[in-house]
Amino acid sequence: MTDTQDPIRPTDDEARTLARELIQAARYAALAVFDPETAFPMATRIGCVPGPDGLPLALVSELSHHTRALKGDPRCSLLVGQPGAKGDPLTHPRLTLQARASFIRHGDPDHASLADHYLAHYPKARLYIGFSDFSLLRFTPVEAHLNGGFGKAFRLTPADLAP
Repeated sequence: MTDTQDPIRPTDDEARTLARELIQAARYAALAVFDPETAFPMATRIGCVPGPDGLPLALVSELSHHTRALKGDPRCSLLVGQPGAKGDPLTHPRLTLQARASFIRHGDPDHASLADHYLAHYPKARLYIGFSDFSLLRFTPVEAHLNGGFGKAFRLTPADLAP
């Protein structure tokens, strides 16, 4: 019988801070959804910004496949964290959020303030943010997995991500 050590470390303040920093630095993310036609996972890249609540906020078009997928099943996963210019990309920190996406459409009470917030980070989105086929997406985490570098794996709760 082999005594294997759990690779997941106890979550500490350093892990919480790193997770929040990765979200704050994110300007895009890999988004994984369930394809409604095949039920297989599908990943794509989206633009995102840290929302006023410290969680990712995105702008999506009704024309995109991932938007249609999220309308059918809001469960998704977001990967944030950018590999550095040097070294092994797997040694750089990254955060995977398992979340539920919710749409904020034109006319919703929070839309105007969230749109202004998004535009403060991506001013060029002013060209299309007002189109009727665009919505903002909020991601409500269910769980998060932080890989802070080699041998630094953590499981985080939504409370761990709160500012």
